[in-house]
Amino acid sequence: MARQVTEPVATLTLNPSLDVTYEISTLVADQKVGAQNTRYDPGGNGINVGRALKLLGLVASNFCVLAGEIGVLVERLLRNQLDGLRTVQAQGETRINGTILELRPPAQYEVDGGGPRVEPELLEELLQGFINGAQGGFGVLTGSLPAGVPEEVYSILIKRLRQHESRAVVDSHGVPLELALSQRPFLVKPNRYELEMLCGHQLSDLRAVVREARRVHEKGVPYVCVSLGAKGAVLVGEKGTFYAKSPEVKVKSTVGAGDSLVAGLVAGFARGEDPAESLRLAVACGSGTVEKPGTGLFNLKDLQSLLDSIELHPLDS
Repeated sequence: MARQVTEPVATLTLNPSLDVTYEISTLVADQKVGAQNTRYDPGGNGINVGRALKLLGLVASNFCVLAGEIGVLVERLLRNQLDGLRTVQAQGETRINGTILELRPPAQYEVDGGGPRVEPELLEELLQGFINGAQGGFGVLTGSLPAGVPEEVYSILIKRLRQHESRAVVDSHGVPLELALSQRPFLVKPNRYELEMLCGHQLSDLRAVVREARRVHEKGVPYVCVSLGAKGAVLVGEKGTFYAKSPEVKVKSTVGAGDSLVAGLVAGFARGEDPAESLRLAVACGSGTVEKPGTGLFNLKDLQSLLDSIELHPLDS
């Protein structure tokens, strides 16, 4: 895809990983099982967003913490997948995350490893670079927090981004998300379960999801996007509420699908596109990603056909 003039975008990954994916026939307790296929991918939510932005033709600055020999491998894997990679080196080892894709019966198992501790001085060095990279544009805050990083880091960064005329995009959960919402970021992207945790009860249908997303919006968050897995996503914002239904695709792995959705939203807003069309692009990116194994992302040549097959519905009437 040709590069387009956009507003600046920076991503932050405080707890990246090496993602190892094994595809097996059947998982058997207490038995060694051979993998039919094995993949090694650079991982971490912000890294995945940055990889997807590059596929979409955006030049983003990408900031992350790496550590040890695993960090060296992750950085090498990233060199051709990210623009503007900026790293700081922590003590210890970058974590290894494992995904097992079982074919019979179809199932997906995920294990997250522990990452290195990030000391305050190192953290501030990375955060200042991130703030500068997002100047006047968008700062993407997503992913888990490693040891040494306070839970309020995203809420603090939202204030700092605003001081630099930048807009914060947050994809997190639990306490970091709750604290971030108090600072009214430009956009948040919880999934249905994360929104349920925020409101304290189950959301049984689309109407309930929209109602709670609007409540978040009414508290001062300009845009709230709720991802619904295979059912698509909802976007509540200043120009109305829209629902984009996902096309029928063959699911190989859901890892990275939410990150691809975030990248589609950010790409649309950074290019000044209509919010509804940004949502359509986001769902297309997420749908294309679940068709790929491991942490593989959508294929750009398939994106237009996915865009054409997405049903977009306004929900304000």
